[in-house]
Amino acid sequence: MSEITNFRGETVPVAAETQGDAAVRTLINRVGERVRRARELKGIPRRVLSETSGVSPRYLALLEAGEGNISIGLLQRVAVALDHRVEWLLSEDDPWTSETQKVANLFRAASADQRSKVLEILAPQPESTTRGNRIALIGLRGAGKSTLGGLLGERLGLPFVELNREIEDHAGMPVTEVMAFYGQEGYRRLEAQALARIIETHDSMILAVAGGIVTDPEVFKTLLAHFHTVWIKASPTEHMERVRAQGDLRPMAGNPEAMEQLKFILTSREALYERASTQLETSGRSVAQSADDLQALIETQGFLR
Repeated sequence: MSEITNFRGETVPVAAETQGDAAVRTLINRVGERVRRARELKGIPRRVLSETSGVSPRYLALLEAGEGNISIGLLQRVAVALDHRVEWLLSEDDPWTSETQKVANLFRAASADQRSKVLEILAPQPESTTRGNRIALIGLRGAGKSTLGGLLGERLGLPFVELNREIEDHAGMPVTEVMAFYGQEGYRRLEAQALARIIETHDSMILAVAGGIVTDPEVFKTLLAHFHTVWIKASPTEHMERVRAQGDLRPMAGNPEAMEQLKFILTSREALYERASTQLETSGRSVAQSADDLQALIETQGFLR
């Protein structure tokens, strides 16, 4: 048995470290060393960092000594105070010497055209190969993904699948019950599994996905890599009107701030939706007009071989 000192200054016995414990200890030490080094390079006294971040000097001292199992929230505050990205303090790559970090920083600052060229160079195989003839429609509920996807599938002779229906068929219950039973994390896991099954079984198709899929980095990355993606856009007012026209009054029921919340979601996800291969604006367009626009867009972009 060994001993450690906790944040209350108490010495307590602990069992021998497991492999997982050792990994955590390595991470804590790395974070502490990174914080200390960043602070020293910027010439910031610990007291000043404490005042700027709102984290106590004693806590910072424990953190830098590799004894502070800091929460993500507090670590984010420390990172902001040091003018660092929080992942720099966590990554195995040294942020001051890593070529990977340097490339990542340059990529973040690059234009869309520059990013496209970099991805083209680094891609292990052409995107046309990995994406096949798969087309995915993304966007918030009410954009028209299901309606347009069904019409486009009929016109082009392609199967149309809604990812949530695939999840329901596999789980044997509606998505609302999936969320109630398994929570958001469980739903995301089933979503990832459903997407993987679809990729394995369909080389040509139209897929409509839930609006929140873009908030799961790994699942969204898979979607972008294996589908030609189209962001189906609409104004907040039309989003809300279309949902209500479908008989779903939940967005407005007892919630006078529903429209402001919808606008906030659109704004917060805009940068994610913009990662789609292309975009289609449906505001002020009839269903037939939007279907024509979508078909023409797909043909112009050369999504189908």
